[in-house]
Amino acid sequence: MDTEAQSMERDRSCRPPDAGSDEMPDARGRQGRSRSSFPARLADRLPGGRITLSALLCLALLLALNAFVAQPFQIPSGSMEPGLRIGDRVLVNKLAYRFGAGPRRGDVVVFDGAGYFGDSDYVKRVVGVGGDHVVCCDKEDRIEVNGRSVDESTFLHPGDRPSAVPFDVVVPEGTLFLLGDHRDDSSDSRDR
Repeated sequence: MDTEAQSMERDRSCRPPDAGSDEMPDARGRQGRSRSSFPARLADRLPGGRITLSALLCLALLLALNAFVAQPFQIPSGSMEPGLRIGDRVLVNKLAYRFGAGPRRGDVVVFDGAGYFGDSDYVKRVVGVGGDHVVCCDKEDRIEVNGRSVDESTFLHPGDRPSAVPFDVVVPEGTLFLLGDHRDDSSDSRDR
């Protein structure tokens, strides 16, 4: 038996392309022009290449998340103390009320106060929704919603009354009656 290496012809379809060639074998081993993907072509045109493209895609994803899914806010005032203090940060779920569910009594919401309270975002607690009859205050100095007293002791600022100003409101459909937890330091639906 001859153990010396025998000359064998190699299958040239599996040979890697020349370094300078843009010919690539296809799935069947045939030679043809390479088709680089759109992201690869884009990365080749950007300064910094793939790193810049990755950074731009991350930025676009963050902007989309911020616009449609969740947005961070910083608490600007003491109107929601003691639960939320000045400088605290909250992440607002923008999808919470998009699919048919609406704000419920007790929810804490962030809203644009332009046209109502001023030119900034506000954080308040929902006390009444459209159609609710909200009254302050009952014989025990508690807010009443639709004839039922509301226990606000878990979030109302210590030492604050439910409201120093009496009110008797039927909340218009499509609107909310909002109050801050620190009632003595809050601009809210009582001021409208």
